[in-house]
Amino acid sequence: MKVTKAIIPAAGLGTRFLPQTKAMPKEMLPIIDKPVIQIVVEELVEVGVTDIIIVTGAQKRAIEDHFDRSVELEEALRAKGKEAEAEKIAKIGDMANFIYVRQKGEPKGNARPILNAAHLVGDEPFFMLFPDEFFRSPTNHSRAKQLLDAYIATGKSVISLIEIEPEATSRYGVAAVEKHVNDDVILVNELVEKPGPEKAPSQFGAVGGYLLTADIFPILEQEKVGHGGEIVLADSINELAQNDKVYGRIIDGVYHDSGNKLAYLKAVVDMALDDDELGEDFKKFLHDKIS
Repeated sequence: MKVTKAIIPAAGLGTRFLPQTKAMPKEMLPIIDKPVIQIVVEELVEVGVTDIIIVTGAQKRAIEDHFDRSVELEEALRAKGKEAEAEKIAKIGDMANFIYVRQKGEPKGNARPILNAAHLVGDEPFFMLFPDEFFRSPTNHSRAKQLLDAYIATGKSVISLIEIEPEATSRYGVAAVEKHVNDDVILVNELVEKPGPEKAPSQFGAVGGYLLTADIFPILEQEKVGHGGEIVLADSINELAQNDKVYGRIIDGVYHDSGNKLAYLKAVVDMALDDDELGEDFKKFLHDKIS
């Protein structure tokens, strides 16, 4: 089945970035000149996703405005002879069908947005990508493309994995590996939440990207409370893995989590160094600054 739908949870308060996120959604934090959520949307669109369901909370109107047309701005740019800039702005609103759902329901948790959007997904497979995590991957080989390829090969739910250092196993859900299908795809028994180096079943950490089949919905609908009194997606994925097969795709690319200040700064620096226009000058600046 073609994968044409995606869910992006965007209801978080962004308290780590206060006071910046008092009025601006954390998903709109810029990576140079592009909101981080747009980076995630673009990789989905590139693999054929046409319907993007963004599950929002209060004070998230800036996201809706960003993915809408701004005719006044486009006309102002064209009046100044900035045709390329006007076209770039116009394309943002035409990338996909954007559907906005307000998050509701208790208990909360990272599985709640999927339940809120389930009626729009139906029985189709769908992407679930977090709006503050992204990869700098080779051209035409994005994280979404890699997840999609693994889904096409297996027909089952796929989670994105990265190889992590032993000490990092206390910060990630870590995959227990049943077997390696090939160098990049593994069959996953379960995700063990933040086990630490001594108890980690592998060095593959789960990060914010999933391509899930509709088989996950009956499990999520039970709303079983897990860690922290929330309904946790990993718990439902573990239950799915006991009754069916769940695969992990070891993502080829540089992983960035912009959800905290240091990680965000690292993401901006990494993307700036890789930028065709800014890279060399920025590299020289950093070299001179550090020297």
